[in-house]
Amino acid sequence: MAITAPKGTRDILPEESYKWVYLEEEIRCLCSLYRYEEIRTPMFEKTELFVRGVGQETDIVQKEMYTFEHRDKESFSLKPEGTAAVVRAYGENKLYTLPQPVKLYYLTPCFRAERPQKGRYRQFHQFGIEVLGTKSAGIDAEVIALAARLFKQLKIENIKLYINSVGCGKCREAYYHTLKTFLATKLDVLCEDCQKRYEKNPMRVLDCKEETCQAALQEAPYMVDYLCEECEEHFAEVKENLQLMQVAYEINPRIVRGLDYYEKTAFEFVTEDIGAQGTICGGGRYDGLSELIGGPKTPGIGFGMGLERLLMLVGDKLPAKKAALQIYIASMGRQAEKKAQEMVEQLRAQGICAEKDFMQRSLKSQMKYADKLGAENVLILGDEEINAGTAEIKNMQTGEQCRVSIKTTEQFVADYKAGVKKA
Repeated sequence: MAITAPKGTRDILPEESYKWVYLEEEIRCLCSLYRYEEIRTPMFEKTELFVRGVGQETDIVQKEMYTFEHRDKESFSLKPEGTAAVVRAYGENKLYTLPQPVKLYYLTPCFRAERPQKGRYRQFHQFGIEVLGTKSAGIDAEVIALAARLFKQLKIENIKLYINSVGCGKCREAYYHTLKTFLATKLDVLCEDCQKRYEKNPMRVLDCKEETCQAALQEAPYMVDYLCEECEEHFAEVKENLQLMQVAYEINPRIVRGLDYYEKTAFEFVTEDIGAQGTICGGGRYDGLSELIGGPKTPGIGFGMGLERLLMLVGDKLPAKKAALQIYIASMGRQAEKKAQEMVEQLRAQGICAEKDFMQRSLKSQMKYADKLGAENVLILGDEEINAGTAEIKNMQTGEQCRVSIKTTEQFVADYKAGVKKA
């Protein structure tokens, strides 16, 4: 039996990979406008980073991480998300000594042992940004605005931005008491996971997607109504800044995100255009995360965005794949084949995409092959052309042909760049 790709993974073939390249270039250009710099962290980290950072009781740590032990019995896990690794790198590499805030972005594979479905894979790719070193509500708005601008640049419509405040340790204490009092009357109808969350992190019950849980939570109290003065002022400033930046939003008090490190601002961009996996981007503020993993006290905010889901939304809005092959050299005979081998390499050295036959095709078959490759021009070489020092070049779009010098590749390149390619 032939070996196949692991369940929940997929091959990105050349017919699709150009879309990824285009999307990544759009992201890199946008990030540079906002002065974000790229960071690359390891594919795997010490398991403790995610246990302490993401949260011991989260679904990611409890059910979804790919964890393994090394020979020395130290436990490692494939990266299930990007934020904890970036915050670890910030502290370990003393990025806090740089002018603050430090604005970072990443494009990285992540790994979660989930049930594969449309838009969700066990190996997926994430675009994320993280800003470390400031508590400013203005930077919260900028982070959200950057994501909104990317959707606009990619001409993606039907996306709604939902924002919320999940408070801080100071105001959560009173809210948790009220919420747990409410949830205690619903425990018998809540799912098994929510019954566990009730004890460890009751606010995450609000994030459950089970229909029975959602129905039971219709009259639940929300954190946004219990904010302390500091959190209330911060949330008001976030909303004001979003209005100044002309970013439309709706307040959704059920947005709590699925990770323990969030506080104050939490947000999601949601769409109905890709089925059940409607959250295309999510993030928020995590001012206590650095300390949780043993780093310096550092405020931070960021988001994660799945590239697979983003490409599903983009659909046919991306430009068609451009023909990259500028010159195909069709040869007849051993002498012409050697000349073609020499010329294609010299053309590439001049920055011209060139190709030749490696399958001993007939001239007719070579012309068909060049057409399939999308070649702009075909140079036809035979023994007569080699002896005469000239050859025919055909424009594959217009069908026009003209004779050019091939005595030296330098002369041919000069003629080509001067306009022969538009013959």
